[in-house]
Amino acid sequence: EVLLVESGGGWVQPGGSLRLSCAASGFTYKPYGMSWVRQAPGKGLEWVSSIRRGGDTYYADSVAGRFTISRDNTKNSLYLQMNSLKTEDSAVYYCATGCIRDDSGTHCDSRGQGTQVTVSS
Repeated sequence: EVLLVESGGGWVQPGGSLRLSCAASGFTYKPYGMSWVRQAPGKGLEWVSSIRRGGDTYYADSVAGRFTISRDNTKNSLYLQMNSLKTEDSAVYYCATGCIRDDSGTHCDSRGQGTQVTVSS
């Protein structure tokens, strides 16, 4: 059974930073591509960033240049460094695997329970 546990969310003022962490277990972590997705109140799941098994990284246009995804295979962990946060970044952030995007939105095979990020003054 895949288990993903996120941590590191909280409240921060606009322009601030947070670092999210995800502990993964229950599968062979290294071969998998991993993603961060988010969901704001009343909105669908939104893809944020992905890191492939080879280390290639990808970002949504809305976070490129501000967020950095990374992984530590020795610790089976995934991270998201978020800088220059904006109010529109407020959402529940999920660590996820097996994510695809199509015309109907973002869909992931597995997600954690999520961690709340609130950006406000």
